[in-house]
Amino acid sequence: PGKWLLKPSRKTFMFLFVITWLVVTIHSDEDYYKLLGISREASTREVRQAFKKLALTMHPDKNPNDETAHEKFLKINRAYEVLKDEDLRKKYDKYGEKGLQDDQQGGRYESWNYYRYDFGIYDDDPEVITLDRGDFDAAVNSGEVWFVNFYYPRCSHCHELAPTWREFAKEMDGVVRIGAVNCGDNSRLCRSKGVSSYPSLLVFRAGVKYYGDRSKRSLTQFAMQFVTSKVSELWQGSIQAFASRVGWLITFCCSDSCWNGSVVRVCDVSLQDGLVKVGWIDCTMHTDLCGSFDVTSSTTALFPPDSSLTQEGSVLFLKTLDAREIYLQVLQHMPDLETLTKNSFEVGKVDCLSEAQLCASLYIQKPCVAVFKGLGIHDFEIHHGKDALYNIVAFAKESVSAHVTTLRPENFPRDEKVPWLVDFFAPWCPPCRALLPELRKASIQLHGQMKFGTLDCTIHQGLCSMYNINAYPTTVVFNKSSVHEYEGHHSADGILEFVQDLANPVVVTLTPETFQELVRRRKHAETWVVDFYAPWCGPCQALLPEWRRLARMLSGLINVGTVDCQKHHSFCQSESVRAYPEIRLFPQNRRDQYHDYKGWHRDAHSLKTWALSYLPRASVDLSPEDFRRKVLEGQEHWVLDFYAPWCGPCQHFAPEFEVLARMLKGTVRAGKVDCQAHYQTCQSAGITAYPTVRFYPYLGTTRVSATLPPPPHTHTHTHTHSLLTLIYTHSCFSLSHSRSEDMEVSMLTAVTLLSSLMSSTRDCSSWLSIPNPNLR
Repeated sequence: PGKWLLKPSRKTFMFLFVITWLVVTIHSDEDYYKLLGISREASTREVRQAFKKLALTMHPDKNPNDETAHEKFLKINRAYEVLKDEDLRKKYDKYGEKGLQDDQQGGRYESWNYYRYDFGIYDDDPEVITLDRGDFDAAVNSGEVWFVNFYYPRCSHCHELAPTWREFAKEMDGVVRIGAVNCGDNSRLCRSKGVSSYPSLLVFRAGVKYYGDRSKRSLTQFAMQFVTSKVSELWQGSIQAFASRVGWLITFCCSDSCWNGSVVRVCDVSLQDGLVKVGWIDCTMHTDLCGSFDVTSSTTALFPPDSSLTQEGSVLFLKTLDAREIYLQVLQHMPDLETLTKNSFEVGKVDCLSEAQLCASLYIQKPCVAVFKGLGIHDFEIHHGKDALYNIVAFAKESVSAHVTTLRPENFPRDEKVPWLVDFFAPWCPPCRALLPELRKASIQLHGQMKFGTLDCTIHQGLCSMYNINAYPTTVVFNKSSVHEYEGHHSADGILEFVQDLANPVVVTLTPETFQELVRRRKHAETWVVDFYAPWCGPCQALLPEWRRLARMLSGLINVGTVDCQKHHSFCQSESVRAYPEIRLFPQNRRDQYHDYKGWHRDAHSLKTWALSYLPRASVDLSPEDFRRKVLEGQEHWVLDFYAPWCGPCQHFAPEFEVLARMLKGTVRAGKVDCQAHYQTCQSAGITAYPTVRFYPYLGTTRVSATLPPPPHTHTHTHTHSLLTLIYTHSCFSLSHSRSEDMEVSMLTAVTLLSSLMSSTRDCSSWLSIPNPNLR
């Protein structure tokens, strides 16, 4: 009673078979964490260390008689390639190997010698902090001075510098943060910082590159230029400072050889947070003064606040001149932090043994650092990053200005009028920790529009189970009765784009009825790209943020839609959709025809290039005769793309140029010149790089006047202002680019310049080449 018993049909058995097959497939995946022998909370450095250890023993070069050595090594290499990458790691944690079908890496590896001598140069050096894309910004924006070594594993000069860099890091420990970035694993990060040679040594917070000698002494002198410190030289007239009840660290120098300015400055920097003041006394000049302290040989002494020479044990004479040891001994003899209670929250610590009820009400179960936002004990955020000082400092600064709250069952959003973005996470999960600072950035941008909270699923398992959270991090937007799971990149920009799409959707959700109306019976001039997907499909989930980005890129040119094949299963079957995701383009003027996407990469830029290639051409090919007769001697404005068929960036830029031609249609004619077929024409025009976009205005007395449509997207470019200034002085310009990532900005910059030029009344007798600051 109370149950419906259905006779199993053939479809039911088929459904059960599919589900069983999926479960078997998922559970038959290799566990990458077990392959490397690491826990799921392992850091990127620990992933590298574990892989290197295995690589040195399992490499085929060391196992020539093992026929399976190659296959075994490919498995651990694939595991390393996935777990070292933040985005791939999240996909793997959430979907297993199914979520990685579009990212086939690990098919090649290096020789044994590479892993032995070149791999992870600084991974075993605690004083050198290895930085990756996920933690670089948090480190260098912490307020401390960072001196970072950008190196490449195969660079001989990098290996020559490594021993000196290690010794330098030990000496500067506690003064300047010494970091290292492997540009072999973080090429995008290195390019974004302008690194083009190795090793490159850069000081962050000052933005200065080091070009000097690579000795430890020279490096130390250079780094100390960016450190502010104040060391006082004491004598009989200034010694009364002791009466001010301020602690002092004093070096007594009884010989010329004892003075080490850098050591004292190091100590001063290490202690400049107000613990003690730092000074020195030249005992060769002030013998009586040093004698009053019972000092007869060079030494360093700590005078805590209210200390006295007459009070035995109150002054600590240190037996070392090592800066790090001095710093640690000073910390050991400083007064402890004030113990706080539930009624006295300012700065300090809480003893959860004596304040057990308070800690239990906040669900604090282990030692942690928390920032309270000034709205009582219920609005706070817990630090889940590394215990390194720079991480804690960066967290405190960000958290105070951000609007992220640590959630508990008592304040979890339910039926709220204001939308909430909730991050379900686990503290041991590295992608979760990388996402937290990005949430803080996004919360500042969206303050007043959306609230932000984090929920620790290792503490609140029941609440996470209620919302079917089975992977970390899972980020969800609760908007009254609507729930939307975020499937984008772990960045503030990605979150902002996602929220923007929720407010103003750019992707059309299609049903069987709207598909027939909008796609099948589309207007002759319309083009559609449609993603047929299933919500349970890992690659489909990975495609979603790229699909939304694609829709924004193609806005006004091509319509972008999706069909949920789990909800509309029969319809997808009738459309012969057999696999997910299935991407189809429905072109103009051909209602019964579509084109399948067969490309390997499903990122927005690759999909955009493919989709734009099906639009009708708005530009024309020009022969040498056409160039002379129509462009140089004609009475129309022309914008030309000089290209070569073998040029990769030219192929990437070709669809962008067609967009430019379409936007300028009726005002400026667009043409293309093949510089491989017409080399002399391009040479006579002064073309030295491909692709080059050049504008040829009509120079006669008749002036074409028209208002050009603005670009479909709003972009900013640091070079635009200087270009606009030049364009009012010269009425011809040329843009050359050699990097595909600049192509979209190039096209939009060209549109801006052309629009400005059309309102100019100046003449020109020759074109003007304008350099691109992004080129190297």
